[in-house]
Amino acid sequence: MFIRLTPDIAVAAQIAPEDCAAAAAQGYVAIISNRPDDEVPGQPSAAKIGAAAAEAGLRFAHIPVGPAGIDEADIAAMAAELAAGGPVLAYCRSGTRSTNLWALAAASRGGDADAIVAAAAAGGYDVSGMAPFLRSLAARA
Repeated sequence: MFIRLTPDIAVAAQIAPEDCAAAAAQGYVAIISNRPDDEVPGQPSAAKIGAAAAEAGLRFAHIPVGPAGIDEADIAAMAAELAAGGPVLAYCRSGTRSTNLWALAAASRGGDADAIVAAAAAGGYDVSGMAPFLRSLAARA
């Protein structure tokens, strides 16, 4: 259910409030929602997941990535959450947006683009098309 990309980050499809306790039991210290509220009817709100995360003793951040895509503020917010310490669980509808945002944030913190691409691929996500931009971000760090 949780796909570990590195020792510090895992991604998942939409989680339920009860998954927060499972995440804590597995050693995660934070949950990041990359899904906008009301993307589909019936999904748990970020507030509901955040409350369950707090109850489980986890940090929680809501960095929604919608149809407009990822912007610099999203990358900076994700990078700050990653810098606060992990392991972190990030979720969206399928895990793809969370993986893409993690890749960009990791590169913005000076991460090696090839290692980022390989970690995503090992988790079943293809971010290879972003490799030139990841290198550019890493070079600016």
